[in-house]
Amino acid sequence: MKVVSGYKMQEIQDPLINKVRYLDKLVNELVKGKKMEKILRTS
Repeated sequence: MKVVSGYKMQEIQDPLINKVRYLDKLVNELVKGKKMEKILRTS
């Protein structure tokens, strides 16, 4: 189960809010200095 910004992704019904929370998590990881490839787990 994925938790983003304190919300369980399965509990968020509105797809727009779901995407906003996901982007919020992405931005937080980038601010911490992680590379995009590592965050998205791409090779």
